[in-house]
Amino acid sequence: MKILILLFLFCTGIIFKSTAQDIKINVIIFGAHPDDPDSDAGTAIKYANLGHNVMMVSLTNGDAGHQDMGGGELARIRRAEATEAGKRYGVKYITLDNHDGELMPTLENRLKVIRLIRKWNADIVIGPRPNDYHPDHRYTGILLQDAAYMVIVPNIAPDTPPLKKNPVFLYTRDRFQKPNPFSPDIAVDISDVYEQKIYGMAAHESQFFDWLPWTVGQLENVPEDPEERLVWLGKVWQNPINDEARKSLAKWYGEETAKNATKVETFEICEYGKRPSDEEIRKLFPMIGK
Repeated sequence: MKILILLFLFCTGIIFKSTAQDIKINVIIFGAHPDDPDSDAGTAIKYANLGHNVMMVSLTNGDAGHQDMGGGELARIRRAEATEAGKRYGVKYITLDNHDGELMPTLENRLKVIRLIRKWNADIVIGPRPNDYHPDHRYTGILLQDAAYMVIVPNIAPDTPPLKKNPVFLYTRDRFQKPNPFSPDIAVDISDVYEQKIYGMAAHESQFFDWLPWTVGQLENVPEDPEERLVWLGKVWQNPINDEARKSLAKWYGEETAKNATKVETFEICEYGKRPSDEEIRKLFPMIGK
């Protein structure tokens, strides 16, 4: 009788549907400094809300990014801030011990990245393009490009089992035009989780309320009240949705969402990773169109 019931469930697709729904997507988001991966926190929240696995990784400990302190003290503060941000997003957040401002695309660091991607069994790897004003940002992009494909090679970092397939590697949005501008191949509507994203970003107090405003001469404009700070950060951090992003939203969600969306995160597909079809992208981004 049990065999007949199992055959019935299989033939009707019930078992298949249940199994498909149980498949977890593993996403790993890299940044150069604690707070850099947070640029894509809206998408991370979307995955976490659907029960998928997300890890944010800072390749440096951020020990140089402040006007009044540095070294071990700042590194401890920034690690704690990143951990708190991860809790607010519902994801895991780790920082490595490379010094801020001194990250290099060495073999040692490449192997660290490869091992992290493998251990996370990543389906999607997200990080910056190697076009940026900050050397740590540029070298993070290079390290990710150098890890692409190598994550499936057994004789590279043989102490960590290789992946069976190359993940999809994605670039996060930037504003740099040379040698070529960013292309929004994939767009995620984060309008409904933007407030949670800002709440998570606010955990990086030393950055968003101290260091970054100081670098542009705006420190005196930062409110003292925690609630007012959230409002201020939400306004300062928002990026207008340009025409290309709207077109990408329309492709993935339809014209109505593209017209009404207020916040979006976009990604460019890296040629060095798996080149997914549109159907595969919809499976890897189950929040698209919903």
